[in-house]
Amino acid sequence: MKFLGDYIDGRFVIPERADGEWKNLSPADHADEIMVLEFQHDHVQRATAAAKKAFLPWARLSQDQRNGYLRRLKELYVSHTDRLSEAISRDTGKPQWESLTEVKAMINKIDITLDASMKLVQDEHLPNALPGVDGYVRYKPRGVMAVLGPFNFPGHLPNGHLVPALATGNTVVFKPSEQTPAVGQVMAEIFHEAQFPPGVFNLVQGLVETGKRLVADEMVDGILFTGAYETGQKIKQATFEHHWKLLALELGGKNASIVWDDADINKAIYESIIGSFVTAGQRCSCTSRIILHPRIADQFTQKFYDTAKKLSVGYWKDNPFMGPLINGDAVEKYLRFQEIAQREGAERLMRGKVLDLDRKGTYVTPSICLVNKPSKESVYQKAEIFGPNVAIYQTDDFDEALRINDSTGFGLVTSLFSKKKELYDELLLRGRTGLVNWNRTTNGASSRLPFGGIGKSGNDRPTAHFAVHYCTVPVSSLEDQHPFDPKAAQLPGVNYEPV
Repeated sequence: MKFLGDYIDGRFVIPERADGEWKNLSPADHADEIMVLEFQHDHVQRATAAAKKAFLPWARLSQDQRNGYLRRLKELYVSHTDRLSEAISRDTGKPQWESLTEVKAMINKIDITLDASMKLVQDEHLPNALPGVDGYVRYKPRGVMAVLGPFNFPGHLPNGHLVPALATGNTVVFKPSEQTPAVGQVMAEIFHEAQFPPGVFNLVQGLVETGKRLVADEMVDGILFTGAYETGQKIKQATFEHHWKLLALELGGKNASIVWDDADINKAIYESIIGSFVTAGQRCSCTSRIILHPRIADQFTQKFYDTAKKLSVGYWKDNPFMGPLINGDAVEKYLRFQEIAQREGAERLMRGKVLDLDRKGTYVTPSICLVNKPSKESVYQKAEIFGPNVAIYQTDDFDEALRINDSTGFGLVTSLFSKKKELYDELLLRGRTGLVNWNRTTNGASSRLPFGGIGKSGNDRPTAHFAVHYCTVPVSSLEDQHPFDPKAAQLPGVNYEPV
């Protein structure tokens, strides 16, 4: 793939004096060198300046005009489906079937935003908000939004920020993950083909320093980030004195499924297999922990283990269930946490190991650990591993199940498998997560619903359907169209005589 440079002010710009470069190798096949990229730090400021300049003209367009550009973008996503999905698979190693579902989500996001989510920020008229004075609530764009994309969904997740930001009248600067720059470049080419006005959409490629410069840029009005909790903390610290910046941070999870003794056992096992191991466990909403009622624990665990052993792992074109981890550091972390689990007293039911396949990539097998004693001090039990590992607990006390669920500091998703509505109601009330599912896996989400966690999983800025909220500022107005009435009561001490 030819490196085109950064996309700034309506054109691709190759660095003239690069500050560095890196190779983009596919984790699915290290012989697949996707491209060699260069970065230039001052391109960040050029991109934010272009976005700032384009903001007011873009914001002044009618909603129908902005929608027209986005509808054209949707058409191009459709026509470039194969190209986008191949870039996703090469960049991440995802199986082809999964990359195609990601592109479909990118396409659907545009219709859902324009046809449903925008209704959340429609103007509202309140007659007589004060006696004889009408009130209005209107939503205006914030300005320049920085979108920092993750590697695990390099198209869908940044697109989930880009579309509502643009629809509501903001301009954007998009930095893809350095692990998945090819997807970012393909997206920029598609935006260029859609003929958005120059400066409305910009892209800068780079490593950590590029991201630091983007979030610290004083022309940025909002930062939309999906990624690790530790990175979210650094963004918050870097912008501590930038009081005007909106931060929407989606920061991962350590999600649990509770399987009670009356559950549909087959459904619970299948959904939990998908929840734990899809995308090689590299989803913020993956099922990291399963809390079982002892009456069904042996049956569940045996069948779960037998099924996990048979999951196919391989090259993306062969359409396996699982592809590789994103890089060697992720493999090292995955293996290290299995050792930590064992040192802390967990039983290793299924050991995850490195796979040596024909194509040399970062492939691993799933792993399962049995936790006999819940502990808030356990590093393994609290950490987000971001790999195909799951910890299994047992308890017949639903209160204890809730305590285990809430013990990690993360608060993204919890699932309950049970026919008892009263247990689900209790989980809804007491569970410390932003999403609660009933009789389905923790992962997978609808763009028609809000998506966001609490605690270490986010900062109360849910995305998906609610993304239009953090992309806008609500403005309230009191509007009085009546002429001055000298006969109206005046405040005490005022004796005003009309001119």
